[in-house]
Amino acid sequence: MARFRLKSCITLIALALLLLIITLVLKALTPEDSPFESPGEIKVNLYRQTASQNQRDYNKSPEETKMKDPAESDKDAELESTLRKFPPPNYYLHAFYYVWYGNPKFDGKYIHWDHPQLPHWDAKVAQEYPQGRHKPPDDIGANYYPSLGPYSSRDPSVLEAHMQQLRTAAIGVIAVSWYPPSTKDDNGEPIDEIIPSLLELAQKYHIKVAFHIEPYKGRDEVNMFTNVKYIIEKYGEHPAFFKYRTNNGKLLPLFYVYDSYLMNSEQWAKLLKHTDSSSIRDTPYDAIFIALLVEEKHKREILTAGFDGFYTYFATNGFTYGSTQRNWVSIKAFCDDNDLIFIPSVGPGYIDTSVRPWNFKNTRNRINGKYYETSLSAAMESRPDFISITSFNEWHEGTQIETAIPKTGQTVYLDYLPNKPTIYLEITRKWAAIFGGERQRWQD
Repeated sequence: MARFRLKSCITLIALALLLLIITLVLKALTPEDSPFESPGEIKVNLYRQTASQNQRDYNKSPEETKMKDPAESDKDAELESTLRKFPPPNYYLHAFYYVWYGNPKFDGKYIHWDHPQLPHWDAKVAQEYPQGRHKPPDDIGANYYPSLGPYSSRDPSVLEAHMQQLRTAAIGVIAVSWYPPSTKDDNGEPIDEIIPSLLELAQKYHIKVAFHIEPYKGRDEVNMFTNVKYIIEKYGEHPAFFKYRTNNGKLLPLFYVYDSYLMNSEQWAKLLKHTDSSSIRDTPYDAIFIALLVEEKHKREILTAGFDGFYTYFATNGFTYGSTQRNWVSIKAFCDDNDLIFIPSVGPGYIDTSVRPWNFKNTRNRINGKYYETSLSAAMESRPDFISITSFNEWHEGTQIETAIPKTGQTVYLDYLPNKPTIYLEITRKWAAIFGGERQRWQD
């Protein structure tokens, strides 16, 4: 019995010594400041994150592995805080956007703000109206006056302010008016060099950029291929470059083609039909091409040409067959029957008498936002694939939703009173949410 008790004591002492040794080893292996954690998923996730981070650090140059500048970290935190205040962007809501404006500070002169008053095509009628150029900054080629003044599209602070306004409106995509390098519109300067800055700021605010290809001089099916190739090769990999996943699973850029009717359907078919040897289809430069629908006969011509859909652009209800809102349901039915995309274009109103002083017929009063809301409601009734807004900042035609302010002086301007300068951004935000909810319901 005594020997049994002695053996038991030796065994217990040996066990205690073993436990002490194990404890000391574990303590040596554990960081002193390690927090207490429950075993399992948290530790595994931390391990994966650390391993991944170590791999990224290994691949970085010494300069890249330096600690982040505290000021830069503060800026990032401030931006994230700002972004959280905005509604989420709706990527099915597109706004036509213009970068053709300039002023002396950034461009050496005023560009577009000094737009000429265009003469009527009838010489007798033209004599009854003023002609000549506007003289900024007090006299600009617009019926409203921008909150930012006659700005330059090259001014980074202006582009940033625009991105903030777009996010306030919950707009997810801007369709930037585009001319090929070294070409320009009749009253402007080349604008392609502005695109990189635009993409960078758009990405900062989680906005995407599509291209609205203008009817540049000499546009045909051959140089259209060249120019689409240029856009995709230069900008296609940028994270802000808009792409859309089609029904067959392809992720493709989307191009709006303004005044597409200026080329006949046979010319377009050479570019857009799979059957032609010079076609852009099934190449690395394939895309979704959206034609401008003006007249009713254009529906069949656009289909024959090989386009992927229609848009209507004009903000004046009744100006064209395509922009007449009562036609949108039947246009959408035609698109559904022919596997086409329909993108109705809505606007807050229309007035271009600052640049076309004789064009009162096409003016559409904003009615304190009612015209815009009626247009948005009509677009929704057609159950569209996307909705486009004419425009964010086409000031010459008075279709802008960008903020405007009252302006007094020799030139008389309209304004948004009694509403706030942001009224059209707020209306857009409301309908962006409605459209998002309805799209989800239509899919269900």
